[in-house]
Amino acid sequence: MGWPSMPDTDTATSAAQTALDHLWMHNRSWAADAELGGPRVITEGQGIRVTDSRGRSWIDVNGGYMCVNIGYGRRELAHAMREQMERLVYFPQGATTEPLVDLAAKLAQITPGDLERSWPVTGGSEANETAIKIARAYHKRRGEPGRYKIISRLRSYHGALGATMWLGGEGGREDYEPAPPGMIYAPHPDDYNSGVPDDTPSRCAVRSAQAIERLIEFHGASSVAAVIAEPVSSSAGAAVPGDEYWPMLRQICDRYSVALIADEVITGFGRTGTMFAMEHWNVTPDIMTMAKGITSSYLPLANAIVSPRIADVFAGSDNIFRQALTFGGHPVTAAVALRNIEIIESERLVENSRVVGAHLLGRLTALAEDHPIIGHVRGLGLLIGMEMVADRDTRARFPKDIQLGRRLRLAFESEGLILSPGDERITIGPPLCITTEEADELTAKLDRAIAKVERDLRR
Repeated sequence: MGWPSMPDTDTATSAAQTALDHLWMHNRSWAADAELGGPRVITEGQGIRVTDSRGRSWIDVNGGYMCVNIGYGRRELAHAMREQMERLVYFPQGATTEPLVDLAAKLAQITPGDLERSWPVTGGSEANETAIKIARAYHKRRGEPGRYKIISRLRSYHGALGATMWLGGEGGREDYEPAPPGMIYAPHPDDYNSGVPDDTPSRCAVRSAQAIERLIEFHGASSVAAVIAEPVSSSAGAAVPGDEYWPMLRQICDRYSVALIADEVITGFGRTGTMFAMEHWNVTPDIMTMAKGITSSYLPLANAIVSPRIADVFAGSDNIFRQALTFGGHPVTAAVALRNIEIIESERLVENSRVVGAHLLGRLTALAEDHPIIGHVRGLGLLIGMEMVADRDTRARFPKDIQLGRRLRLAFESEGLILSPGDERITIGPPLCITTEEADELTAKLDRAIAKVERDLRR
């Protein structure tokens, strides 16, 4: 893929203005963008880098929304898309297609344990919404219609649709009240932010799992449908739970006949150094959701895959799971997903995530020694978080009026990094194709940017 050598400034300005006039972007204000000359318009990409309409090259630190797993510019996926479109672009009602059948079989092969039956959708929010609906319908078909409550963990993110919007219990939902009934919130297994003196990952893991059991007992198991959680939470800054957490959670859900949903929308397809993050603990959920890396976001596709224990209650002509989505299971997206998974496997990108991720984690941990505002670094594979603090000993955060996140973002931009931190943490999840040399380049740029912010804060 060629890079533009003589960008058309007028065209770039026009594109930015058109975006300001007509586009409603994710979690952004067009008024704020207008003060900066309009949003950044990206025109090309290769590997971990993208080029904007003004000809400037950037490192896309998080590969979109931690989703461009194989990197930008892979023509193989464009070819797979075109070949399928030339053969068949859609399907009649009541029929399916070869790419989707092949994909369902492939997913049954590579997912943990006995997960085997897929319900394809178009995005992570839809996958998690579908998982919740399956869990509730499952209990109803088992003769327990009172099980409707969903336990999620504080500070988690599972989507932006009807029920999923209310999972995680954080703010920003005031415009959409009232919340649906049955949303219950558990503590996160994050020992750094637990507030318990001298906490450890192990103690925090046990305590957090036990908290979920107490919630099930308090509300009554006969009212609880499912527990949903990310194996490693990106929204909580790559908080890796202690090893006791997931096996305990599996046992608790079994004890009370509660469905366990693992949200692998971000962690799936190699992000944490295994194909799916649940493999780190050898735990199989009842339902697992996936998106993003399933096509490396070259096309929109997501999926909820379930075990036979869940699927079998929907067997029978009058007992179907009632949901239809026009673009769920589209043959073109399925063909792209198959080619994408083939690339992940043949180029050993899961192993690369593990190896380069460990290298990057080591470099960032060493970096923290030189920067007092980095309180803690943690992660698994190429999902790494840095906790930002005003005082490393007390773990106190910077006041909101300092606008640490904005300061960091601007400093990152000056280094050619596209990375949007919050006021409390930075989460890093680059494409899985990143090399050791590129990880070192990224570390050097982060080093300079954070040093600049620290100098500004001292002033």
